[in-house]
Amino acid sequence: MGKIIAIANQKGGVGKTTTSVNLAASLGVLEKKVLLIDADPQANATSGLGIDVEAVEKGTYQLLEHTVSAVEVVMETSSPNLSIIPAHIDLVAIEIELVDKDQREYMLKKALKPIKDQYDYILIDCAPSLGLLTLNALTAADSVMIPIQCEYFALEGLGKLLNTIKSVQKIHNPSLDIEGLLLTMYDSRLRLSNQVVEEVQKHFSDMVFSTIIQRNVRLSEAPSYGESIINYDAGSKGASNYLSLAHEVIKKNSGK
Repeated sequence: MGKIIAIANQKGGVGKTTTSVNLAASLGVLEKKVLLIDADPQANATSGLGIDVEAVEKGTYQLLEHTVSAVEVVMETSSPNLSIIPAHIDLVAIEIELVDKDQREYMLKKALKPIKDQYDYILIDCAPSLGLLTLNALTAADSVMIPIQCEYFALEGLGKLLNTIKSVQKIHNPSLDIEGLLLTMYDSRLRLSNQVVEEVQKHFSDMVFSTIIQRNVRLSEAPSYGESIINYDAGSKGASNYLSLAHEVIKKNSGK
């Protein structure tokens, strides 16, 4: 039975796409069959895996509209065991177009149902907002992973996101779990980074992943080459961090 994990935080620049792409690639390298869904109109997960966004004719937009089946929009990537449902800038319009539809929060869930069991993990890279796109992702998901950058405003907005998750649990998806909070962009030399880690671990203890994603130049460079960090520089600190996270995710879900 495949597990769907939404990677969400309404704050931008916290490492959602970096995490989506590199966790997906790491799980693939560890011989799990993975599907990454780009549910962000910026389409950075799509370009980050070397796919020309302008050339995408069918993707998340058409999937949410139910004009194509999930099988028709899945594309292979150069990463082992990793496929993607790409995005295009036209995804911006989906929020407006779904507003009048019945059961608009369930469009993604229905679309993924026929293929869910074909994968070990389905990861959804969410947009940096709490709009209808993210709501669809949270309704379709089994759990949500929340990246938090080790910076001053890290905890700002987290309460709002947790309230949104609670309301999704109450109204649309009672079985939605929190997969965990992931600390990103950590710099051990900065006192502030260490303070944020302490604060998050103190307040959320068991919910926080042991793996912390460190700031890493190679991690920042990889998307411009259209590659995951695993393909771009498997020996880098970034690759090591995301492989460690993938091991943690697999271990956490192995008994389920």
